[in-house]
Amino acid sequence: MTIAAAHTQKLNIIQTLGREAKKAAFILGQAPASQINAVLKTLAVLIQSNGDDVIKANQKDVLAAKEKSLSASMIDRLVLNTDRLNAIASSVLLIKDLPDPVGRVLSTTTRPNGLEIHKVAVPIGVLGMIYESRPNVTIDAAALCLKSHNAVILRGGSESFHSSQILHSIVQQALRENDLPQACVQIVPSTDRALVSEMLAANDVIDVMIPRGGKGLTSLVMEQAKMPVFAHLDGNCHIYVHASANQNIALDIIKNAKLRRTGICGAAESLLLDSALTDTKVKEIASMLLNEGCIIVGDDRVQALDDRIMPATDDDWSMEYLDKKISAKFISDVQDAVTHINAFGSHHTDCILSEDEKAVSYFLNNVDSAIVMHNASTQFADGGEFGFGAEIGIGTGKLHARGPVGLEQLTTFKYHVLGTGQVRG
Repeated sequence: MTIAAAHTQKLNIIQTLGREAKKAAFILGQAPASQINAVLKTLAVLIQSNGDDVIKANQKDVLAAKEKSLSASMIDRLVLNTDRLNAIASSVLLIKDLPDPVGRVLSTTTRPNGLEIHKVAVPIGVLGMIYESRPNVTIDAAALCLKSHNAVILRGGSESFHSSQILHSIVQQALRENDLPQACVQIVPSTDRALVSEMLAANDVIDVMIPRGGKGLTSLVMEQAKMPVFAHLDGNCHIYVHASANQNIALDIIKNAKLRRTGICGAAESLLLDSALTDTKVKEIASMLLNEGCIIVGDDRVQALDDRIMPATDDDWSMEYLDKKISAKFISDVQDAVTHINAFGSHHTDCILSEDEKAVSYFLNNVDSAIVMHNASTQFADGGEFGFGAEIGIGTGKLHARGPVGLEQLTTFKYHVLGTGQVRG
């Protein structure tokens, strides 16, 4: 086969998937909520009944990841076990039980001439999803797209290829058993990276692209996509400890936000310390992290607190570690904290620990991030924790979808204009 012929064949894979997805999206847009809910109910049952096969396929991916010496946090994101499969199935059922997001009348206006204008929620159409490592995204994306009446084309990472393929086959079975086209949820059947470029160019068949993975993947998608993108670049999440912070609350939240799961985008990566905090309080925070095996890099004043703290570089202030590592810096006040976060943060999730109402109000209103928290762990930055059932990602842009991208964010709208014979003069 010539190079040109091989390229054409790859192009045809994406175009074929896209054309089938368009047809499926039209059918799915008209499907009653009861039929979609039946698919999701079946899917939850199948995930659990096929658990052993899924885990066997996942073990192939985990073994390959270890052979490639991927980081512990990356492997943690990849692993599927019985508990995680049960959680995935439960998430599908939560999505099933949520209200249908399509057909909602978002607003109604009656004009002086009698025209009634209704703003109505409708599906987007065909979504493209490119993701790395996490095989659970296969199910999260499928369930959210089905519930919002959208078709989706999935492209999982090579690290989770076997896991994603078997999970996709389970979705296909659920669709078959409930008389919806299998093309409602399709997956690119190859790890060939050339197909990613073809997906990003296929704006004739894909309406929105959603990347979920590292900064490299998201940057690539944002640079090359010919269609709109729901994306976040990374999760450099900050915790600012104000002078008024309750020390016990601060210790609990910082430990959870940094160490509960270090490999998720809601993990805290930067610690900002108010200059009015006593050295005793800051030493207690630092010792807690260091004793848990967390590396701290900091400015001169932070380093002086403990011999185990290493110097921070300029790059550390904007770094997403996804590991047991955190940067720490003293900040003069809440205004300085906000300035630092807006300059070095990734507009994902940032938190203030404080008992001062004015400081809290200033922080919440002026930090330019999708999620801004007060006295709560940044690891709550999750669609499930927000009551969305699940999420397809965290949007850090400012248009359409921001924060956890759940069902409502996977719809757009149209206007229904109802008249009684009006003509415009």
